[in-house]
Amino acid sequence: MAGMRESLVQIGERRTNGNGAPPPRREPRPEWLRIRLHTPERYKEVKRLIGDLSLNTVCAEARCPNIYECWGEHGTATFMILGDTCTRRCGFCSVHSGRPAPGVDAEEPERVAEAVAVMGLQHAVVTSVDRDDLPDGGAGHFRETIEAIHRRVPGCAVEVLTPDFRGVTDALDIVLGASGGAGPEVFSHNVETVPRMYRKARPGSSYERSLALLAEAARRRDAGEYRGRTKTAIMLGLGETDDEVRATVRDIRDAGVEVLAMGQYLQPTREHLPVERYVSPEEFDAFRDHALSLGFLHCEAGPLVRSSYHAHEHVPEAMRPHPTS
Repeated sequence: MAGMRESLVQIGERRTNGNGAPPPRREPRPEWLRIRLHTPERYKEVKRLIGDLSLNTVCAEARCPNIYECWGEHGTATFMILGDTCTRRCGFCSVHSGRPAPGVDAEEPERVAEAVAVMGLQHAVVTSVDRDDLPDGGAGHFRETIEAIHRRVPGCAVEVLTPDFRGVTDALDIVLGASGGAGPEVFSHNVETVPRMYRKARPGSSYERSLALLAEAARRRDAGEYRGRTKTAIMLGLGETDDEVRATVRDIRDAGVEVLAMGQYLQPTREHLPVERYVSPEEFDAFRDHALSLGFLHCEAGPLVRSSYHAHEHVPEAMRPHPTS
């Protein structure tokens, strides 16, 4: 399959300084990036439940620094559907890449809904690996998972963080509901970085395609075809300039996106792109102020912020689903 071959781009071998030796040691992480390792019983319960239901989470697969807070203190998790093998190989992501097993797990949506019910979630976040091998990019599986959660836990808001679907024309019809039906309460797709960094950080992806997907979701919202919110996230510290960050934030807002998350890139392994700089909390505050001045309804910005961080705060009560009596 031509699309599949295009998607399996390799980043390359471990980076050296040009003479075969490892690159020099980089500055240690600053104090504001140190996290407290705490594994209370709630954390263990969530970990056990995820394992018992044979589910994947982006919390574990992407080595999220907030896993102990989210699992241990809030009992929340971001479910990763469509398997654990991604058809793309981004330079910042630790999720396994390669050729996934054919097809999808037809029982997975119900297992995710079961986990949501057992955990008593009022806001469930569902993301996935890229599945360029599937004709619909996995859109149908997203739809089945949204419906399963709404059916099993009627009062739970669903946030989906989707791939770009590589131009599949009816993907948004499937995920959002073509006739304005009960779609997700939040539609999210991450832009991830500034345009100049795409070739290096996101081979196989396109800045323009990501913006177009978000803009189309926002257009449907404005036209009354979709009743949820639109959201994206970007990482800082990959080598972008402040001017590039501000220009990208402007592009995102011009696309109609309402919620923005901004966080520090952290190198997951030595095989991934290095951290070029650590952005201070004060700088994140300034970027948040800039985003809000452009008209974003909500902006999470900070060194440890990730796309689903405090996700439940981004949906007002009036937009949440309410179970029928």
